[in-house]
Amino acid sequence: MRILLVEDEARLASLITQGLVEEGYAVDSVSTGEEAFAWLRHQVFDAVVLDVMLPGMTGFAVCRSARERGDQVPILMLTARDAVEDRVTGLDMGADDYLVKPFALAELAARLRALLRRPPQVAEVVVTCGPIRLDPARKQVWSHGQPVILGSKEFSILEYLMRNADLVLTRTMITDHVWNYDFPNSTNVIDVHIRALRRKLNIPLPDSPIETVRGVGYRIRSRST
Repeated sequence: MRILLVEDEARLASLITQGLVEEGYAVDSVSTGEEAFAWLRHQVFDAVVLDVMLPGMTGFAVCRSARERGDQVPILMLTARDAVEDRVTGLDMGADDYLVKPFALAELAARLRALLRRPPQVAEVVVTCGPIRLDPARKQVWSHGQPVILGSKEFSILEYLMRNADLVLTRTMITDHVWNYDFPNSTNVIDVHIRALRRKLNIPLPDSPIETVRGVGYRIRSRST
């Protein structure tokens, strides 16, 4: 098994490398995010051990960039702080697991073994349907490459449609997914939000991937026709 270690603390990198080699892994060690991303573009690894706080390109940015280009390699992130925000950010960027410093090398090895036992999965950070791109972690949307500002409910409806691309979703399904007990007492609230979405995405109706399924609900096409 070949591991890419990305750690800028030389002593810690040496200790981790030695421990993983003793576990039977082949280890390539780099100290910057830029080096890590370059290696990931040209080499195949079985897993990545990635520090969050790196000079220049952070571990978050490396993880995100790898996922955006479709790299499914298991990523174990190392963070110096036991902060919920760091863990949530890392997982949202596509990391598979995290470990808080300081840690025991035995635990690092055990977590790697667990990751390597998992079947490969596609980690989608940015979802795409035709000319529309949606980033769930950063709550950002682009249409034809241009940023689009959406309200929270509009974003939730669009994300639900895009994550279920090519499936017909009824108004009731959309309502139950997006609203809790705050659902407004209006029969056409979904239609109003869909019209607002289409307007803000600025795609002419004949070309819009958001289709009305008359008498049922809505569907978004995964590809442009």
